[in-house]
Amino acid sequence: MHRSLANPPVFAVTRKERGCVTLSEERGSIVHIFVLEDDVMRVAVLPDGAWKMPSTWAIAPGADDVPAEGRAREDLSGFSCPDYALCEAKGILTIETARLRLSIKLAGFSCRWAMKVNETWVPIARDRFTQAYDFGWWDGRVRHYLQRADDEKFFGLGEVSGEMDRAGRRIRLSNTDALGYSARTSDPLYKHIPFYVTYSAKTKAAFGMFYDTLSDCAFDFGCERSNYHGRYRLFEAEHGDLDFYVIAGPEIADVTRRFTWLTGRPAFMPKWSLGYSGSTMSYTDASDAQARMNEFLAKCAEHDILCSSFHLSSGYTSIGTKRYVFNWNRDKFPDPAAFVAHYGAHGVKLVPNIKPALLTDHPLYEHCAREGFFIKDADGKPTIAYFWDFLGSYIDFTNPRAAAWWKAQVRKALLDIGMTATWNDNNECELKDTTAQTAFFGKPRAAVEAKPLQSLLMIRASREAQCEHAPDRRPYLVTRAGCAGLQRYAQTWSGDNATSWETLKYNIRMGLGLALSGVSNAGHDVGGFAGNAPDAELFLRWVEAGIFMPRFSIHSWNDDGTVNEPWMHPEVTHHVRDLIKFRARLQPYLYDLMWRYAQEFEPIVRPTFYEFPHDERTFADNDELMLGPALLVASVVEADAVRRSVYLPDGADWCDYWRGVFHSGGQTVTVPADWGQPPLFVRAGSALPLNLAAQRFAKPADERGFYVFPHRDAGAFETKTFEDDGETNACFRGAFAKWTIRCETTARDVELSLSRSGSFGAPLKALRAFLPFSEARRVIVKGGTLLNDVPSDEGRMITIGFATPV
Repeated sequence: MHRSLANPPVFAVTRKERGCVTLSEERGSIVHIFVLEDDVMRVAVLPDGAWKMPSTWAIAPGADDVPAEGRAREDLSGFSCPDYALCEAKGILTIETARLRLSIKLAGFSCRWAMKVNETWVPIARDRFTQAYDFGWWDGRVRHYLQRADDEKFFGLGEVSGEMDRAGRRIRLSNTDALGYSARTSDPLYKHIPFYVTYSAKTKAAFGMFYDTLSDCAFDFGCERSNYHGRYRLFEAEHGDLDFYVIAGPEIADVTRRFTWLTGRPAFMPKWSLGYSGSTMSYTDASDAQARMNEFLAKCAEHDILCSSFHLSSGYTSIGTKRYVFNWNRDKFPDPAAFVAHYGAHGVKLVPNIKPALLTDHPLYEHCAREGFFIKDADGKPTIAYFWDFLGSYIDFTNPRAAAWWKAQVRKALLDIGMTATWNDNNECELKDTTAQTAFFGKPRAAVEAKPLQSLLMIRASREAQCEHAPDRRPYLVTRAGCAGLQRYAQTWSGDNATSWETLKYNIRMGLGLALSGVSNAGHDVGGFAGNAPDAELFLRWVEAGIFMPRFSIHSWNDDGTVNEPWMHPEVTHHVRDLIKFRARLQPYLYDLMWRYAQEFEPIVRPTFYEFPHDERTFADNDELMLGPALLVASVVEADAVRRSVYLPDGADWCDYWRGVFHSGGQTVTVPADWGQPPLFVRAGSALPLNLAAQRFAKPADERGFYVFPHRDAGAFETKTFEDDGETNACFRGAFAKWTIRCETTARDVELSLSRSGSFGAPLKALRAFLPFSEARRVIVKGGTLLNDVPSDEGRMITIGFATPV
């Protein structure tokens, strides 16, 4: 449909019902306004009056999943669909909830948005005055233009290079295998999450926008300019519909939590997924792969490196130099089941690499081609694409029979021999052929219209196979690619990063961008994946940063054939060992954060402005992150650093973890940057659950304890932490415990109370807790007895006894 600019559409309300207002105009264009929650509205603009993509795989409000074939876009289940006010005056239609107000100019269709903040309506966004939408006067691509203000900052879009604020940039989302990318400049990267948060420095208010599309798309935040249209920002997509959600804040935390809820409950991974995971391309590529793999276990024992899993690179599937998914190379691994059992006997889970394409000479290729399991060309034959330097075809996961075949192969090749996890890799589905067709659940569609859906359905199928194989075990998956909603299935990482100081610096920001976009269980290839091997200093600084990320894996494919291993630089191996043990000590805190992520949609890592939005200095570009609400991590990201300056956000006091010294917030402090002691500060009024057991490789142990950081002056706080068996679904049936730590302080005393409720864990007669070195006040234990109070290497250690075991 082509329309002249001189003849803009004039809309009228044609339907009003619970959750939806529909506008139509005489030439057939339709706009649906969905009122989903008081803080969530949605606008769907259909210039031709019909959906081009009638299903969504992103939207799963508070749910664990959506059907494999997707969720109908007009399905409002899971939303409360609150009452709303609707009025029309002087050509303006206003739709208002308790939190959001949308005002629509019906002639031409133009929107203005306001959000209620402290009982005052605050303007947050408006369409640009000229041609905000395409009602038939352009090329049919999806576009949306909004006005842009100089005081606005833009955060999100998932995995993006560069600084966290996207202002002034043009960013593409087109899942790409970006080997050796620059974490500062490369674009596009692996993931597709068209969601961002706008923060106004003027109004101090934030809101979110999510464009529900699977198409390659781009966002422009002021890179593009025009003399005719004023200052604007732009969303454009190659295919699909303009279907966007507006999420009210006013805090960035409100927006991120709601968006995470909107796209589905994050998977609650097993506790072992938080341990150190070994990995490298080199071991499985070697002709003596099994010997090299067993040598890794021996080296872990020799150096006492705690290790809970190993990511098994695809060399185990090789025939010659090629990779053949689900094929075990029996020359390298004569008895795969025995190999898996050997690792399991050392407490190390294997996470095997699987890829969603078969090379044309794969032993199973002809079978899959006959069965129609591949994405097809215009003639119905498998589409051929470059994959891992050779030619192959992608499995079509929109074909239910192909997905079932995939699940069967996961079970037969991996799960039936003792593996319990999958590493879903190279799953960007990087197809450019516009003639390639997918089955799309019986309604064939061009593959380029929904490439990231293949990534999502791959990990969905892998997860289903794991759940069906071990119904009461929480599955562990990791994926490199995906789209909005991937957190429902898998952990992720930032792909094949380049080895450099710059990567360390900007990967931190990349992880925070993902966390703000609903995907918080993530990490990076510690040490750097591609390029020269890291020197001792860079490697150690990477480990110092990596231990505070939800995913902690050292992985590499170094140009010189060397391997990034904990012992690669003998002069720092003792530091690496101790840092990994420190992460194990913090594991109960990390695990509690993962539980909160799954239950309360709170990101595990977050930028400082997430916790302290009223401190404008936290919005300045920086290298820090918050691990949960309590820990401020200030990684060292520059070579030869001996000291590190850190801005401590206003609104809290901060304790230097290593030295026990308190600092007031709202100031910059400079602390030593000693090797092996990454600058780390704890928010006063916090308690960290710890594992105080002395641990050695292959000999896991657990002893619950706490590190309590009281307020410096009079005050009180309460912390609750979660624990369970760490692996089964029993926690969803109520088999878990929660510790409650209360702390009240005066000028002279610190009063502590610790209790445990729930149905997990052996009763304890006593436990140890720590206070900072500088804490000199008298300790009073409420509901217990102070058995011991002595200095230690970690702080002031107290032992608390309980007359009735807790």
